[in-house]
Amino acid sequence: MYAIIETGGKQLKVVEGQEIYVEKVDAEADETITFDKVLFVGGDNVKVGTPYVEGATVTAKVEKQGRQKKITVFKYKRRKNYHRTQGHRQPYTKLVVDKINQ
Repeated sequence: MYAIIETGGKQLKVVEGQEIYVEKVDAEADETITFDKVLFVGGDNVKVGTPYVEGATVTAKVEKQGRQKKITVFKYKRRKNYHRTQGHRQPYTKLVVDKINQ
């Protein structure tokens, strides 16, 4: 069985036992969080939400919080003596999907 959930402005296909990386969620390590914005549940009986499936939830355990590798943002305008360098590290949360409830 699998489900499609919405979190952090993105949609993710998840399966029980899968490790996923999502936009930062306010939770400590080893906490359990529940996603109630389930768009689709697939498997033996398919449920499609309008926009969300009623009563369907996905529970996941927070494994760790972290930040991705640094990217360099470089702005430049030719012949105008203008350039700016900036770095950015996007925060993320690593989750392990425990259960998909219909």
